[in-house]
Amino acid sequence: MEEKELKALVSLLDDEDQQIISHVEEKILSIGKEVIPFLEHEWESNLSPSVQSRIEELIHTLQYDLLRERLKNWYKREEHDLLTGMWILATFQYPDLELEKLKQELEQIYYETWLEFRPDLYAFDQIKVVNSVLFGKLKFGANTKNFHSPGNSMINVVLESRKGNPITLCVIYLLVAQKLKLPVHGVNLPNLFILSYKDDNHQFYINAFNRGLIFSKQDIENYINELHLVPQPSFFEACSSLDIIRRALRNLVMSFEKMGEHAKANEVKVLLVEISDGGDLGV
Repeated sequence: MEEKELKALVSLLDDEDQQIISHVEEKILSIGKEVIPFLEHEWESNLSPSVQSRIEELIHTLQYDLLRERLKNWYKREEHDLLTGMWILATFQYPDLELEKLKQELEQIYYETWLEFRPDLYAFDQIKVVNSVLFGKLKFGANTKNFHSPGNSMINVVLESRKGNPITLCVIYLLVAQKLKLPVHGVNLPNLFILSYKDDNHQFYINAFNRGLIFSKQDIENYINELHLVPQPSFFEACSSLDIIRRALRNLVMSFEKMGEHAKANEVKVLLVEISDGGDLGV
């Protein structure tokens, strides 16, 4: 569709007839994501608050549809790349975010860690080096002041602010550790996402939300007992990248509900349904 025709369509968003407006909106949405840059330009040049509001809704719908498409494609793949999944999640709030930018930022963090890392160290000492760089030198840490902020689930925000929730801090830690060839994986504990270091000789756990605190299987058993829960194998063993993204989405639903942004919470629930195999959503 030519720009002149698009401009004519947008001008009809100011019509008093709701049926005409609905028809125009359907027509614009049928064009797809290619129309987003044009709509953004029209929003900037339009002086009508009602038209601007309708353009905003159209842009959001198109961006949300694009996110759903990306998430479905990611879900269908045999291998679920964790960083790609976290990028897709972050585009819910930051639709212009580029995956390449995240890769570059994580590469820099990996490089800073690699400079101080030695593969011949004992397992505990390897983790202490990672902890020293991430939590000491680079100042990553828990966002306890704004624990329920949606930004805590957005990896780009956490990379910039250096503050996050357990799952996003664990994801950054995990991606760096695995690039260093360390046997580190995520573990789905109730109320707290943690990491496991497991090879033929060792298994211990890491709490990235508490500056990389190292603890044992017995500590987890004590924690489960305090919660009055029956121990499950999943509380001790590695979970998949898909499990991590599902949990990150559940966190995001909770954040939006705590903030009173129920429409956004419902949109994230739809995303969760699409990658949940019809199982328990946990929200």
